[in-house]
Amino acid sequence: MNASAYWLIRAGLCLAYLYSGVNKLFDFQGAIAEQAHFGMSPPALFAAATIATQLGGSALTLFARGFPAAVGALLLAGFTLAATLVGHPFWHETGMERFFDLNSFLEHFGLIGGFVLVALIETGRIAGISTQRAPA
Repeated sequence: MNASAYWLIRAGLCLAYLYSGVNKLFDFQGAIAEQAHFGMSPPALFAAATIATQLGGSALTLFARGFPAAVGALLLAGFTLAATLVGHPFWHETGMERFFDLNSFLEHFGLIGGFVLVALIETGRIAGISTQRAPA
């Protein structure tokens, strides 16, 4: 796989986190309200941590290589797991609410898998995948 394709794959994984982090950064009161809605306390601290994780994890995943990129990917995987458990509790729901939250829950696990793959690639734990630029 060439480096440009690999970067685009990582960008696809990070896009929602970049959008959300920038949105929360420019609407911090909305970010605080969102954290309060989900019962996170103190909500301002959780809002700041969410922004830092979304933007910092994305930056590491996109622009670092090796271990730092793996750390960024695993930060986003862990964040996604925690946010999915808090935000999509399908096991407490019925009907269409359960249907929608179960779908979101399962889709988020796909993102987690993608970030774990990036971490494995960046630490060399998946053999046979080269992300280096091909010679010109």
